[in-house]
Amino acid sequence: MAKMQTTDLETDLSLFKYDNLEQLPSEYRELEESERTERIEAALEILGDDVVVLGHNYQRREIVEHADFVGDSYQLSKRAAEADAEYVIFGGVTFMAESADIITDDDQTVILPSMEASCPMAGMAEALQVDSAWAEITAAAPDADIVPITYMNSYADLKAFCASQGGLVCTSSNAHRAFEWGLERGDKVLFLPDKHLGENTAYRLGMEAEIAEWDPWDPEGKDATEVAEKDVILWDGYCQVHERFREDHIEQIREDHPDANVVVHPECRREVVEAADVVGSTATICETVENAERGETWAIGTEIHLTEHLQRWHPEVTVLPLCGDACMDCNAMRQIDPNYLTWVLEELVAGRERNVIEVAPEEKELANVALDRMLEV
Repeated sequence: MAKMQTTDLETDLSLFKYDNLEQLPSEYRELEESERTERIEAALEILGDDVVVLGHNYQRREIVEHADFVGDSYQLSKRAAEADAEYVIFGGVTFMAESADIITDDDQTVILPSMEASCPMAGMAEALQVDSAWAEITAAAPDADIVPITYMNSYADLKAFCASQGGLVCTSSNAHRAFEWGLERGDKVLFLPDKHLGENTAYRLGMEAEIAEWDPWDPEGKDATEVAEKDVILWDGYCQVHERFREDHIEQIREDHPDANVVVHPECRREVVEAADVVGSTATICETVENAERGETWAIGTEIHLTEHLQRWHPEVTVLPLCGDACMDCNAMRQIDPNYLTWVLEELVAGRERNVIEVAPEEKELANVALDRMLEV
């Protein structure tokens, strides 16, 4: 474990933090859907109330159909805490399972079915990397109070780091309130890891002239002194799904479907957000389609599996992907294969815990502080 420069926290790169997670045994790799479904249902019946299965909106149908709750990451973590089940199976990515471990009781165990389900955007802002940048940026602005804000889509140690430096966590729905909270308490905010959500939030607050970008990947990038002159400092990270959407995708949809409305996630590029009819979180996207009039057409600018769910759930509405399946697919979410779900459930039936996600006590305590501050806004 490495000690950070600017706080007492010790942590490691995520690549090494979860190197104990296991791969799927070979005997589970060729299961047919009918057999798999039967075995999952049998295991769930045996486990009963001792287990709760969470399915993120971006999970495939074969996961969602077995989930007790479907939703976005923080909403699902809250559901897990309320359920009070001994085991929480999180059909999502690593940072989501960490969030569930943070807010659930100590006697609840969180399991991530697949070791490969690691969000690329969360990995673009490792806490050790942010700590090093923080030392440079704060040194360049010694008289300024800078408040770090991390998006929910980040690892637990980064959430803990932000809490230790007086910052907080936000979701895509309350990022603007988190910015306001930070600027009431400080002179500047450092927002990470999603530069597009940060830029869209700054525009929402009329602060587009106050944006600077910190590129941790380019040693020849902007000087820290230059970056620290602005009030909104954005980390150069992004969602690999949402960044793929382009303004010309919206133009093509409107040409092919003149009556179509477009709803996109705020992790999309600024020009895509400006061209859309509605912008919001996965919950907002779901509500938009749910509240649509019969016969309306909505093009969805987010991960393909949510688009497919909405097509099934609301056949009275024409639901279209904003671009092709490959454009909208999240490779990390796809790693939660239903064969993995079968395996971890059957192992629990046999009394064995696989792929447990456990946040270190100090990280958990501080990350909870960051989450509590988010609830204040």
